[in-house]
Amino acid sequence: MTDNGLRRGDDGLTRCWWCDGADDYRAYHDREWGFPVTDDQRLFEKICLEGFQSGLSWLTILRKRDNFRRAFREFDFESLAKRPPSVDKLLLDAGIVRHRGKIESTLNNARQARELAREFGSLAAYFWRFEPPPDERPSELTWAVLSKLPKTPASIALSKDLKKRGWSFVGPTTMYAFMQAMGLVNDHLEGCSVRAKALAARSKVKSPR
Repeated sequence: MTDNGLRRGDDGLTRCWWCDGADDYRAYHDREWGFPVTDDQRLFEKICLEGFQSGLSWLTILRKRDNFRRAFREFDFESLAKRPPSVDKLLLDAGIVRHRGKIESTLNNARQARELAREFGSLAAYFWRFEPPPDERPSELTWAVLSKLPKTPASIALSKDLKKRGWSFVGPTTMYAFMQAMGLVNDHLEGCSVRAKALAARSKVKSPR
């Protein structure tokens, strides 16, 4: 890793340091992380998986993601809210993280997501209201700058509002990781080969807020 938080892979591409060492992690970095998402099920999936990730590595969750999707009906929050699966049955599923609090949180958040989508028209319309304005973003995103951004005013505001609405496992640091992954911010470092692609993708998506 260079002193600016970048690594050059064996394919010659320079990437953010955190995805180095595993092909599936690099693919996630190159194709998903930081690209704008406006699909409600994907947004709900990610906010739930960020909760499951608490205390674990994201790579652990990423490698179990298909199992989570199977267990939680592709994160169809309408279905989960209407007919929640058995918590005790999910606790027997070795393919997911068997943490009662996190499982119960996902089912609770499905009910809250249904209400949120009804109020705002979609989850996307709600979440993208918290996209920070340009003057709240760093003028240059370096490793040193990013290391000081475990949470931001926008993620604190999102966390506070969700908690007020009854959501759980949505702390401000978790919400910033959610915002990074779903493209509400572009935190690919300066010099990362994917940064420009994520910026271009963001410019083509009309914010649903």
